[in-house]
Amino acid sequence: MGDMTNSDFYSKNQRNESSHGGEFGCTMEELRSLMELRGTEAVVKIKETYGDTEAICRRLKTSPVEGLPGTAPDLEKRKQIFGQNFIPPKKPKTFLQLVWEALQDVTLIILEIAAIISLGLSFYHPPGEGNEGCATAQGGAEDEGEAEAGWIEGAAILLSVICVVLVTAFNDWSKEKQFRGLQSRIEQEQKFTVVRAGQVVQIPVAEIVVGDIAQVKYGDLLPADGLFIQGNDLKIDESSLTGESDQVRKSVDKDPMLLSGTHVMEGSGRMVVTAVGVNSQTGIIFTLLGAGGEEEEKKDKKGKMQDGNVDASQSKAKQQDGAAAMEMQPLKSAEGGDADDKKKANMHKKEKSVLQGKLTKLAVQIGKAGLVMSAITVIILVLYFTVDTFVVNKKPWLPECTPVYVQYFVKFFIIGVTVLVVAVPEGLPLAVTISLAYSVKKMMKDNNLVRHLDACETMGNATAICSDKTGTLTTNRMTVVQAYVGDVHYKEIPDPSSINAKTMELLVNAIAINSAYTTKILPPEKEGALPRQVGNKTECGLLGFVLDLKQDYEPVRSQMPEEKLYKVYTFNSVRKSMSTVIKLPDESFRMYSKGASEIVLKKCCKILSGAGEPRVFRPRDRDEMVKKVIEPMACDGLRTICVAYRDFPSSPEPDWDNENDILNDLTCICVVGIEDPVRPEVPEAIRKCQRAGITVRMVTGDNINTARAIAIKCGIIHPGEDFLCLEGKEFNRRIRNEKGEIEQERIDKIWPKLRVLARSSPTDKHTLVKGIIDSTHTEQRQVVAVTGDGTNDGPALKKADVGFAMGIAGTDVAKEASDIILTDDNFSSIVKAVMWGRNVYDSISKFLQFQLTVNVVAVIVAFTGACITQDSPLKAVQMLWVNLIMDTFASLALATEPPTETLLLRKPYGRNKPLISRTMMKNILGHAVYQLTLIFTLLFVGEKMFQIDSGRNAPLHSPPSEHYTIIFNTFVMMQLFNEVNARKIHGERNVFDGIFRNPIFCAIVLGTFAIQIVIVQFGGKPFSCSPLQLDQWMWCIFIGLGELVWGQVIATIPTSRLKFLKEAGRLTQKEEIPEEELNEDVEEIDHAERELRRGQILWFRGLNRIQTQIEVVNTFKSGASFQGALRRQSSVTSQSQDVANLSSPSRVSLSNALSSPTSLPPAAAGQG
Repeated sequence: MGDMTNSDFYSKNQRNESSHGGEFGCTMEELRSLMELRGTEAVVKIKETYGDTEAICRRLKTSPVEGLPGTAPDLEKRKQIFGQNFIPPKKPKTFLQLVWEALQDVTLIILEIAAIISLGLSFYHPPGEGNEGCATAQGGAEDEGEAEAGWIEGAAILLSVICVVLVTAFNDWSKEKQFRGLQSRIEQEQKFTVVRAGQVVQIPVAEIVVGDIAQVKYGDLLPADGLFIQGNDLKIDESSLTGESDQVRKSVDKDPMLLSGTHVMEGSGRMVVTAVGVNSQTGIIFTLLGAGGEEEEKKDKKGKMQDGNVDASQSKAKQQDGAAAMEMQPLKSAEGGDADDKKKANMHKKEKSVLQGKLTKLAVQIGKAGLVMSAITVIILVLYFTVDTFVVNKKPWLPECTPVYVQYFVKFFIIGVTVLVVAVPEGLPLAVTISLAYSVKKMMKDNNLVRHLDACETMGNATAICSDKTGTLTTNRMTVVQAYVGDVHYKEIPDPSSINAKTMELLVNAIAINSAYTTKILPPEKEGALPRQVGNKTECGLLGFVLDLKQDYEPVRSQMPEEKLYKVYTFNSVRKSMSTVIKLPDESFRMYSKGASEIVLKKCCKILSGAGEPRVFRPRDRDEMVKKVIEPMACDGLRTICVAYRDFPSSPEPDWDNENDILNDLTCICVVGIEDPVRPEVPEAIRKCQRAGITVRMVTGDNINTARAIAIKCGIIHPGEDFLCLEGKEFNRRIRNEKGEIEQERIDKIWPKLRVLARSSPTDKHTLVKGIIDSTHTEQRQVVAVTGDGTNDGPALKKADVGFAMGIAGTDVAKEASDIILTDDNFSSIVKAVMWGRNVYDSISKFLQFQLTVNVVAVIVAFTGACITQDSPLKAVQMLWVNLIMDTFASLALATEPPTETLLLRKPYGRNKPLISRTMMKNILGHAVYQLTLIFTLLFVGEKMFQIDSGRNAPLHSPPSEHYTIIFNTFVMMQLFNEVNARKIHGERNVFDGIFRNPIFCAIVLGTFAIQIVIVQFGGKPFSCSPLQLDQWMWCIFIGLGELVWGQVIATIPTSRLKFLKEAGRLTQKEEIPEEELNEDVEEIDHAERELRRGQILWFRGLNRIQTQIEVVNTFKSGASFQGALRRQSSVTSQSQDVANLSSPSRVSLSNALSSPTSLPPAAAGQG
């Protein structure tokens, strides 16, 4: 039977294949195997099997010029046969999986165990139950009903654990959902240009089908595999697939293979799509990796391009030839598993930021302290009990009493665990996540599409912004406003009749032919609006000039279609010009050229006179022209473009590859001045940045005069200030030594004053960004944000702490390298990002201030209470309510405070500012003192004040006392009012300022209050509460209100007087700096790898710390030099680093840098 179905299946498949073959001249398999060949192999294969690329187009029923007909049935059929262009995403984690992950928390596990033991013991009634001789403390208070209720505490603990787990899981789930939403939004926004039915249209990438004719141009990320049909100077960066960084030149006869996921670095052209989705090269790799990755589709590399790990596996997968790649698929289960784990780690890594690193570290430190405290608590309790029972009262240990004793020990253990639970601030990671997720969501409204969560918070610390000029500071709508034609400088668009006919014809041809044919000017969408500019904006400006001269460029283009262009030298950042060669009817050649005026004019030796005749143009004339025409234009903030041409004889045909000879001896037709007006909101935005302590620098490819004029208009520079405006050449001359190497100290001399860098190449931009980031010139390391839109900005965007790419004008490559995409291309959105970033930081600090006060108080109360009265005044369940539930809500309340403009009035925090400032430390300790004083007063004399029974020394299982309920209630009230105090962290007086702007905060405070009433009045045994009278409630609330008054008292104490607090605030940071910088650098190298190894590294680090401390102590004992210990410390550090290195060799240099003694003394001092 099995065989039957099998063979059946095969024959069916054969039939399918043949029917496919029938409809199209080649099957999916054939095309897929074709795409696995490279270079000459591919050319040979195409020749042998198909003839040429034209033949493949015919077989795929598509026309190289007209494209697909684009009818729905045809597109559907293609999708069915060749697949769709999208890689199915990996299934999201289900809610249950997230619950399971939340349960992995160590403290929760300890609690669960304790609760289960407690439950088990409460149901076990030993025979010795009635034996009076067991334990004194079991006095007569316990009646029958109480014995029955012994299970409640265990059950209540379990219940609260469930609550916590659900809250955590829900948060993770919503976070993942948001992340997916963001991802799919990024996807939908990516469009690609294809030709259908002779029309050039932009369609979403997922709509591309096999047989489509796609137009590729500079800056594209190829969305599918294809064969190159026609084009010029196409160079592709295939490093994402092959790992080799050299750009590959594509041509029909040498290497026509275009692969998905690779970047177009230069040139333009057309390709016929041959494989899409899971069948494309990138798709095959993702299938090998065991799923389409977390995110969908072509943007899979979004978060992952930075992942050395995926990259490596990609290049590995690439090296196996096609057949092996195919065979490996069944092995997916074995290998995919591993890749999957890496992916999971990946997913989490994506959202781990510097701040989260700092916080995790802080949480671990607090947790360690808590562990010690809880251990001491348990030991003291056990010792006290045993000494009291067996030594002082000389009771024998009777076998039948064992369970009773065990029950006591379990109770002590639970108290210990409670101390631990309170000490560990679970709310911290949650607060960060909520705060970041909330900000990201809101930033979408402010036109910031955040791709990496941590960018949001790094932005708050930004100290410098290096911005592009075109499109970011200006509107990127180019119009020609001045021209120099036929020896006359026209200050506005000249009258067409005043220009010689010959000159006019040359000018129109030069502009129409020598520009990308994808650039057009279309009629306005609305009546009265401006015409729409499509494509390269500078070219649009020139085409607009042609239209203003009452001429038309369309007939010229239709007469000379793109296929007939003989040779094109496309624009790139080295040439800074573009030239196109055409064959004239008499077989001779003509080349049109355009580019930056000072560059093109240097190559001109003739110029068209007023009569339209070329006349000699000497260097002397050129200098005069620069002075009289170009500089005045530039000083008005115009970009100057020179248009020129040159004729070549038909024979001998020039050597087109020798660019230097070809691009010379030109004849200048005209020079135009193009205006790109400053965006109206930019000057104000820049003023805000400067007020916020952020330096704005402009980096542009434009002429220095143009750049300076625009920088003055924007307010980047103010006349009369001491600043530098440099050109790229001069900048390079100043930062390099005699050997031509870049020296950091030379850069340090320049960057603090540099405001404008003109005529800069992408390398200059990268050098500047790197120079500022690496500078040790200022006491705070600079945090640099960079904006960019071009492919060439990729390196600088990647290097910067935060890279902003332009959503409208940006190329795919730039978006790929960026952290935040500005959906409206507007500089003022960056200011919003700064505001949100600072707000995140402040929100976390607010929460920390609140959380740590709760922790300090609760731990001390539980600890001293347990040691003095053998029983914590705050019970396990109460502690859980305060710590987990209240803190979770508090993190929600404080983390969603909306930002205010006042955030922009202070200087950036900088990188190594401790999380807890001195003011915050003052607040934490101040409030802790108030709360402790009152709680201990209530604990020891409360029963006298309220005339109630004392709750101290109550026996096991005794009913809840009013005394302890009052303590618990007061404690919670104080926290509630302190939550309001925590809203301000810079010592402001008015803590209610803007409280109604945050409805979440109000709702949570009132909600918590309501639940507290329910717990106290009706919580009963599970919460160890006994209902309180109204007057007792009033006292609790009154004491709580005292918090607000006390807050004012604390605010009056000047922080500057409290020098001793500084240490406390810095403590967290001392340990942090090395760790944080490690995070910083590793960030760039490898995410998943680190996540996997973090556990091991923490172990090693812990052991090394202990080792070092012993070492230091010994060194002091023996009186040897302290240096020895330091040296030992450095070797230890390098060991712990090497552990990190096992996984990725790329980190070796980093570890050496880290173990260099400079970074050590603070760490060692912190440990010693």
